[in-house]
Amino acid sequence: MIPAHPGLRGGPVYLDYNATTPVDPRVVDAMLPHLGHHFGNPSSSHSYGDQPRHALEQARAQVAALIGARPDEIVFSGSGSEADNLALRGAVLRAKADRPHVITQVTEHPAILETCHALERLHDTEVTYLPVDGDGLVDPAALAAALTERTILVSVMAANNETGALQPVAELARITRAHGALFHCDAAQAAGKIPLDVRESGVDLLTIVGHKMYAPKGIAALYVRQGVALEPLIYGGGQERGLRSGTENVALAAGLGAAAQLAAEELVDGGSQRIAALRERLHTGLTARLPGCIHLNGPVEPRLPNTLNFSIDGIRGHELLDAVPEIAASTGSACHSGEHRPSPVLSAMGVPETRSLAALRLSLGRWTTADDIDRTVELLERAVN
Repeated sequence: MIPAHPGLRGGPVYLDYNATTPVDPRVVDAMLPHLGHHFGNPSSSHSYGDQPRHALEQARAQVAALIGARPDEIVFSGSGSEADNLALRGAVLRAKADRPHVITQVTEHPAILETCHALERLHDTEVTYLPVDGDGLVDPAALAAALTERTILVSVMAANNETGALQPVAELARITRAHGALFHCDAAQAAGKIPLDVRESGVDLLTIVGHKMYAPKGIAALYVRQGVALEPLIYGGGQERGLRSGTENVALAAGLGAAAQLAAEELVDGGSQRIAALRERLHTGLTARLPGCIHLNGPVEPRLPNTLNFSIDGIRGHELLDAVPEIAASTGSACHSGEHRPSPVLSAMGVPETRSLAALRLSLGRWTTADDIDRTVELLERAVN
């Protein structure tokens, strides 16, 4: 049974799980011993290091089990952005090619796009940014055409954080590896929501983020397939296979491990199907209450089970959410100096500006209930009308 979450009691309906998730109380329980009693350095050879070292090993095994990896292929990091940087910059700096070539796509998270821009600026790297179609998906044929003899890495996310669109990762990875390049996948939004298996998908590098799956902020992991060589971003004592030196944050790693185990159990128990059913209840309810006004952004399938991105005719997303403080969610626009602009993701998909500015992203999670969904439908209908 999932314990109640104290942070959600009595507050607005929380439908922003793609932004961050509440820390599961069971994850907190796994962390607490390492914030107090088990304070030792896991690198210490005396008894005070034994329990922290065991906790790290257990957490590594738990994260590996979630994605079908080996424990020694898991490298802990301080954030998903750091893990993405290690994958991209680590591959480029280790490459022996003259003017290495990297391929990504236009709707990636800024942790990927900004790293690519830095690689272009600082390391004479050529980067190709693949377009997406109206559903936000990459065409595998476009990837195949973009590969060159200098391509060392392709990075395409598993799931888009705004629309929930699921990329054809296994096919893209197969094309990439057949060409002799590495394939990295940012799975920040996908891990724990859908089954992932790095062996079946054929990825070489994969990012997992703690605060997207009910662990705290400040902890993430990068799967690095055995045999893949990366240049470290942080040098020092050689922790984390020498790829991320610095004394490990045992408590946060233990939290990520516990979160990974809970996610794996929930996938087996049908948690994703429950959330998908609630998402459809939300979509169906809004469509019935506001007939002809609701437009889905992104694919019907393949899509994350928890994500609904839609536009409502005649409104602006940020104004609607301002009018309904009882709902905590995100819009389809970005605010710069008080000016709201269309989401770059929706723009890349060809969504018109007026529809993009009207977009809302409602993302569900572990503590979302049917009552939350029905209340959200009622509140949005009332505010729109």
